[in-house]
Amino acid sequence: MPSTDTSRYATTATAATALDFATAAGATARIPGRRLTARLLPLLAEAELLDSPAGWGTTATPAGAFRLEPVRLGRDLELLTGWMNDPDVAAYWELAGPAAVTAAHVRSQLDGNGHSIPCLGVLDGTPMSYWEVYRADLDPLSRHYPARPHDTGIHLLIGDGTNRGRGLGTVLLRAVANLVLDNRPRCTRVIAEPDIRNTPSVSAFLNSGFRCSAEIDLPGKRAALMIRERALRNLI
Repeated sequence: MPSTDTSRYATTATAATALDFATAAGATARIPGRRLTARLLPLLAEAELLDSPAGWGTTATPAGAFRLEPVRLGRDLELLTGWMNDPDVAAYWELAGPAAVTAAHVRSQLDGNGHSIPCLGVLDGTPMSYWEVYRADLDPLSRHYPARPHDTGIHLLIGDGTNRGRGLGTVLLRAVANLVLDNRPRCTRVIAEPDIRNTPSVSAFLNSGFRCSAEIDLPGKRAALMIRERALRNLI
């Protein structure tokens, strides 16, 4: 993994989840005690649809302290581009190439309608994985399975090959699914759709409490529809 200044990945301040925009024209909108600035607007978008992963905090795992940090392209693009050009990652993400390829993929979420938040997974202060947390019920995926309101989907890649093949994916998938369920009370299920050929990924989901509900045909791949139910989180 490229050398990284981990101090840049301090947890971003959380924006309030409610804001009264019914102000007179030209008035300054405010969060109590905080002026609404351009820096806070992305956090407000996250709060509206995904209850702000920036504020989900750090969770203890058997591998260390873990948190999700929303991607900032100016800070993270070089790191993400390196990961996307790893052959094991490129085989399934299909984003190998110059930085512009990765930037376009991430920017489509950052500049989109707010239902998908790209994040770094930071383990003991070191960014080591890339996650996309998204509203599966608002995603084209919902056309391929019986979606429920507030179903939350996750995509994952582990960036450094030295962290693969030793059970870390299982640990982190369980941690992130728990973060979703702990912080999104309206969400009853966490959804994933790994390529059915990616047996290490499918195994990691199964070992972290997901069940394979079906095989579904998606654009460009046949996927295993993986579901982790809130009602069963303490049983599997």
